[in-house]
Amino acid sequence: MNTLRLERDGHVGRLVLARPEKLNSFTGEMWDELRTLGQELLADPGDLRALIVISLAGGTAGALLLLATPASFFARLVPWLVLFATLVFALGQPIRRRLPADAHLSPAVLAAIQSAIAVYGGYFGGGIGFLMLAALTLAGQTIRMAATTKNLLATVMNSAAFVVFCVSGDVHWPPALAMAVGSVAGGFSGSWLLLRAPEKLLRGAIIVIGVALTLWLFLR
Repeated sequence: MNTLRLERDGHVGRLVLARPEKLNSFTGEMWDELRTLGQELLADPGDLRALIVISLAGGTAGALLLLATPASFFARLVPWLVLFATLVFALGQPIRRRLPADAHLSPAVLAAIQSAIAVYGGYFGGGIGFLMLAALTLAGQTIRMAATTKNLLATVMNSAAFVVFCVSGDVHWPPALAMAVGSVAGGFSGSWLLLRAPEKLLRGAIIVIGVALTLWLFLR
């Protein structure tokens, strides 16, 4: 590649512009190379595919578990899970700075963690975003990549649970549809911010929301 290069850091791939003499202005050649490098980055999606399958199976299992058992135990557990995830997310970056550059959660450990999160997500779901962000960033993903992956996996596990609940006939549709509209609007707004806000600002906002959510869950 003459104008772009691909750098890998664990599970993170970065496309770097390499034409300082041209102020990195885009040309037809750069667009061609960008397409080629993008295909290279997507050539080995095995880890993501495994996480998708795990989320699908776990979301289904969690929904079936909810239909068979009372939710009171998990409701009491939620504040502690969100607190734990917020602490892991907040402290994960400082801890990683003290570790070797290639130190991160292995795919097997990440898969095991995602399995537990997926079952919990299908069962109750409170705080799964923070739990997945904590795990994915510890696995070496940047905050933007982790947030994107988290949204995809949450969609998969929630869709699986949704199908189970629809078949069960236990869905109260008016409040469910109202929440669905709000969720879609919030999802689009969050995606817009994710692509534009500085990473430090995103990390700080996530930590603040995590602390606020933890306090609310403990005090409600």
